[in-house]
This record gives sequence, structure tokens and C-alpha cells, in this order.
Amino acid sequence: MTTRVAVYARYSSDSQSSASLDDQIRLCMERVGREGWSLEQVYRDAAISGSSTQRPGYKAMLSAAKAGGFDVVLSEALDRLSRDQEDVAALFKRLKFAGIKLVTLSEGEITELHIGMKGTMNALFLKDLADKTHRGLRGRVSLGKSAGGLCYGYSVVKHVDAKAEPIRGDRVIDDGQAQVVRRIFGLFVRGLSPIAIAKTLNEERVAGPTGDAWRDTTIRGHAGRGTGILRNELYIGRLVWNRLRFVKDPSSGKRVSRLNSAAQWICEEVPHLRIVDQELWTQAQNRLADIREARGANNPARIRFWEKRRAQHVLSGKVFCAACGGAMTSVGKDYLACSVARKQGICDNLASVRRPILQGVVVEALRKNLMHPDDVKEFVQAFTAEWNKVIAEQGAARATQQTSITTIQRKIDRLVDAITDGLNLPDIKSKLEALSAQKASLLASFAEPTKQAPTLHPNLAELYRTRVASLSEALAEADDNTEVIERLRDLVERVDVGAAISAGGAPEITLTGAIASMIRLGMPVSASAVACDHDLFRSSVKVVAGARFERAAFRL
Repeated sequence: MTTRVAVYARYSSDSQSSASLDDQIRLCMERVGREGWSLEQVYRDAAISGSSTQRPGYKAMLSAAKAGGFDVVLSEALDRLSRDQEDVAALFKRLKFAGIKLVTLSEGEITELHIGMKGTMNALFLKDLADKTHRGLRGRVSLGKSAGGLCYGYSVVKHVDAKAEPIRGDRVIDDGQAQVVRRIFGLFVRGLSPIAIAKTLNEERVAGPTGDAWRDTTIRGHAGRGTGILRNELYIGRLVWNRLRFVKDPSSGKRVSRLNSAAQWICEEVPHLRIVDQELWTQAQNRLADIREARGANNPARIRFWEKRRAQHVLSGKVFCAACGGAMTSVGKDYLACSVARKQGICDNLASVRRPILQGVVVEALRKNLMHPDDVKEFVQAFTAEWNKVIAEQGAARATQQTSITTIQRKIDRLVDAITDGLNLPDIKSKLEALSAQKASLLASFAEPTKQAPTLHPNLAELYRTRVASLSEALAEADDNTEVIERLRDLVERVDVGAAISAGGAPEITLTGAIASMIRLGMPVSASAVACDHDLFRSSVKVVAGARFERAAFRL
């Protein structure tokens, strides 16, 4: 039985280039050929650090391994798969449990000994790299230079030293932005709130720090972290560095910031970068302190609402303003309104809607309007036509690839015959290597399995409506049922709320449903695991609600 192989390649965002991926794959393909293995799939991740497992290619490989898609995972070296000791050990355990061998060109077949030794070496490499980077940045800060990033009010100075090497970290005051900074401080001291200031700047079309509209949080910032325009000490000529450190969350693999103690902060005086005079700064800080005190933010016994786990609503994070696309957020008990209109003043949609009413309308639309039988029939016909088109294009592409592989093989055979006959010139060897690499690339693409279309149930609409009705009843009986909430949320792609058509009327609501999730829910339980992951399912269904919902329309 032929051994099935999956090849994995990765390069990070440091000194490597995209050519590194092709080099890794080429070397792995040569090993596949020598061993007589069968290539099943090539997984790759470009410009992503090996310290995280949040990589699309890596996750796709794990999913295929769980399904038993291959017998061996082949990579150039163990650190291409991961540099994190825990992640390497977890990968090895998963592959071993699935009966899959892990092989690298550098270490050979990986065993528990490699996991212990190589994992420790990679972990030490990451720690040493972080320490050296931190030390280099510390030296830059001690000279009054930037350690990375650029805050509003300053411009980067680009120049080189006597050896034509770039001098990094220098910055100067941007006069135009500095005037905006002083104005923000002045407006705040005179009593305007950060929301009012943001609205004023947006009305005057003053670009924010990222070129977008101003937000109140951009102006107010965070007290403990010293962020925001009003809390940035660089504006009084004081550079503060090392407020934060970053650690990796072991459950998600993402970096999370942590506040360092004040004793660890590095402070340097940079008077040439002062923008705000001391009196204005002091007045602003006093008002910020008064606001915190009035709101009880300094009370250690206060209730920290963000630490309390609140029940998630069906529409949490899925409701948007139809006018500007901004998120609809809470503006009172059970009311939602456009955050851009309320906080930034750059949207005219001032309509608000009660969350329970909106949720009821959406659930009713899911049950009655979406997956209408006539629309499902139309969708199935359109899907079949699109699928046949995909199959035809795929067949033509594979035929072209097969022809190219045959042509390249003939050229390789002729070059091999020439070498056998004694004509061993340097350019012949280079041509042979280039053709071999081209063939390996085509084989890797040709070996990728074709996606199969799921079989759509003829009574799909009725099955779907029955299950939505049961979910709706379960939600009515217990509105904090997490499982039911998540299943309903999965059906909703987004809800857009527009302004009322007439004075005093209800706002116009547009519901967009997710086709893949809707089809999965409409399938019999035994068939719910059918793969609906083809690109044709990454489309949506839209219905519009006014006095009543219009008929649904599938969009491919």
C-alpha cells in the first residue's frame, strides 16, 4: 500500500522571503519522489510566526489529519511546524493518536526524544530572541528615540549614518497635527466631552490618527495604560516605555497584553517633543481624575461589569446600521442604535429599536420567510448550474496540468539520456533541476482533491422551518439557553437597521442569512455533517422587512 504524504511549509515575517516556501516544497517533493510516496496535499503558511498555531494552513492540516487524510506529515524542519514547545508536543500527540508519522528533512522521523530536545531548543530560541529585541528597544528609548509605532502629532525622520545604514527611531513634531492635539486639550478643559469633541472634529472633516473618523475612545484612552490623546505623556516631553508586556494565551494562541508595574516603566525626558504646555496638561488631568471619581472608577469594591459573564443575545455583534455600516450598540435598557451616529456624528441614522422586538422579528423571518419553497427550488437549480460550470472548468484545468506534466517529463527524459550518453554540461544540470521543480509544483497542484458537492434534500425548506420552529420554542421557554442562542446566531449573517420610511414609523430591517448554516439545519440529523464548505455556499440570503417581509432571494 502506497504511503500517503502531506507536505507542510512555512516562512515567518523575519529575514526570509516568499521564495522560501517554494524551496521547502521542492526539497520535500524530492524526498517524496525518492521514497516512492504518494503526495496527498501541500499545506503552506506565508509570513506567519511559528510561535502561534493560528495559521490557516496549519489548522487545515490538523483537520485533514483528524479525518485520516494521510499517513505521513513531511516538513523541512520541526521549527517550520511550530517553535512553541507545548504546541510541538500537542501536534506530535495528535498525529500519533491518528496513526500518522511526523518526518522532517533535518531530523528524520520525529520521536519523543526530538520533541523534548528540539522543543526546548526552539523555546529557548524564542526567549533569547525576545530578550535581545527588548534590550535593543531599551537602548533606543534611553536615547529618546521611538521603540516602535508612531503616535498622533509626530512624523518619522528618515536619514542614514556615515555608513549609509538607516538611523531608526527619530521623530519630529507635525505642526498640523500638533494644533489638533492642543485644540482637543483646550476643548476638553472648557467642558466638552470626548464624544462631543469627536463629533466636532468629524463635522469639520479632520482626519483621525489612522485617517478615519475620530472616536471618543481615541481621545479619552485608558487610564492605567496611558493611552488616548488626553493621557499621552509624550505631549509634555516625557517618553514612557515598557508599560505593557505581551503573553500568549495557551487556549487561543493569540497575544494578550498585561500591564507592568510602575517600577518597570522606563521614562525619558524628551523636551524637544513637547506639544502641550504644563498648565493645560494639568487642567486636563484634573478633569479626567474628577470624572473617574464621580463615576466611582477609583472604588476598589465597585462592580466590574466586564468581569461578569452576561448572557449573549441572539443578535449580539450582528446588528449594523444600514446607512453607514457601523455597529448598532446599546443606548439604554434593551435599545440599540447606531454607535457612529451617537458617538461620532458622521451618520444621519438616529433610529433606535428595542432588542426584544428586533429579535422577535428576525426569528419570525427565519422561520417563515427564509427558505421559502419556491426560492429553495430556484437556489437548487442555480447551484446545480454553477456546480456543473465549476466541474467543467476544473476538468479543463486538470487536463492542461496533465499535458504540462507529460511535456515536462519528456524534456527531463531527454536531458537524462544526454547525461547518460556522456554530455554532462553545467547548464544541463541546472535545466534538469528547474524542470524537476516545475514538475513537483504541478504534481502538488494536481494532487489536490476535488471538492464534492453535497446532496441537497428535496424537502429542504420544510425540514429547515421545522427545526427553526423548535429552536424558537426552546428560546421562548429559556431565553438564556446558550446552545439554542448559538444555533440561531449561526443562521444570521447580519441584520441591517435603516431609518424609518415615514415619520413615527418602524425602521426598515434587512436580514441576511448564511446559506451554509441554513442548509445544514435543514438537513436530516444523520446528514448534517455533509460538507457545505464549497465557495458556492459562502453567499447569502436576503429579506427586507417593512410592514411585512418581502419574499426571500438567494444570491450566489
